[in-house]
Amino acid sequence: MTATDASLIGEAVYQNRRLSRDTVLERLFARLFHGLVYPQIWEDPVCDMVALDLAPEDDIVCIASGGCNMMSYLTAEPASITAVDLSPWHVELGKLKLASAVHLPDHTAFYSVFGNAAARKNVDLLDTYVLPTLSEESRAFWDARSPLQSRKSLFARGFYNYGVLGRFLRLVHFVTGIARVDYDSLLKATSLNEQKAFYEKELEPLFDTRLIKFAARRRASLFGLGIPPTQYDKLAADAEGDIIPVLKERARKLFCDFPINETYFAWQAASGGYKPEGDGPVPPYLEAPHFETVRRMAHRATVVNRSITDVLSEAPSGSKSVFILLDAQDWMTDEQLASLWREITRTACPGARVLFRTGGAPDILPGRVPSSILDRWIYDAEASKRAFETDRSAIYGGVHLYRFKG
Repeated sequence: MTATDASLIGEAVYQNRRLSRDTVLERLFARLFHGLVYPQIWEDPVCDMVALDLAPEDDIVCIASGGCNMMSYLTAEPASITAVDLSPWHVELGKLKLASAVHLPDHTAFYSVFGNAAARKNVDLLDTYVLPTLSEESRAFWDARSPLQSRKSLFARGFYNYGVLGRFLRLVHFVTGIARVDYDSLLKATSLNEQKAFYEKELEPLFDTRLIKFAARRRASLFGLGIPPTQYDKLAADAEGDIIPVLKERARKLFCDFPINETYFAWQAASGGYKPEGDGPVPPYLEAPHFETVRRMAHRATVVNRSITDVLSEAPSGSKSVFILLDAQDWMTDEQLASLWREITRTACPGARVLFRTGGAPDILPGRVPSSILDRWIYDAEASKRAFETDRSAIYGGVHLYRFKG
């Protein structure tokens, strides 16, 4: 982590400059991004691709995060993908996934590293086929120790149990384990009714316990989900400031609205990883039928350690057709939002689309992005509603799609 990296993260997260409780929380949250945050990105690429109607002529700019969605967008065979992230860990992870898709011998090896992510042979696979193809800087990153074992060894030790998200899910399992929650019945469920019965019996009552209420009402409690203080407030606003009903509804959607054998988000939350055998739900890029397409398309994607606004500022006018912002705008000040949308509008080609998520339900742009910019876009309410309803990640209050008028 260089001083420049730390500065970029700080600029993205800090909304309060004076010393206060909020300032301390923001700085604590920013520190988390100095390491691995998301071993798995927690946004559904399938509903994204449907809403955006991705096509071979699309030039995409997206936020990299754990790299799962960038890799999954390759299955649509777009013209290009530029993935950006402020976390050096996310950038190196994205580069490793792209190189692995190209240089590992087959899907079996690829799935072993990024699906199973706990086999002892995975370090040898990376050393033999992938790391020699990376830059010297990237090789040094994965060979480095963090703190006692090499970073690449994470793929032999249960990669999805690490990072901020992985540790948060382990903590959830520890707490629910104390309550003797057994996830096996959920993982073996054969109907939504069985999943609903599990949720209502095992998980829903926990939200009403004193321990969970006390912990969840602290703004730092959701740092493990990558939710900073400003976004926590937006989530709580959906229930007049009380986070408990919001968390209860999001958990219900995660575990009850989609078949467990079709949603890798619920599977990941319940089991701490993907099925080692590869016969369970996974992101599109890990599915065997998509492997050759991902391998063939990998050269069309690049990953850079910069902010999306800075990257767009250097892109030619009218050169991009798709912008996927995840939930990054929830973190931004009005000034940052205006700067971002100024560059999005300048670089948007005819027919361009923008997709993003929000912690709360409302669209956050009206009244914050200057009307001279936002009036050049149309909010697609129907597509936004459909994307939200089919978003299996379930953690967000809204999925929003804008279309460029020109």
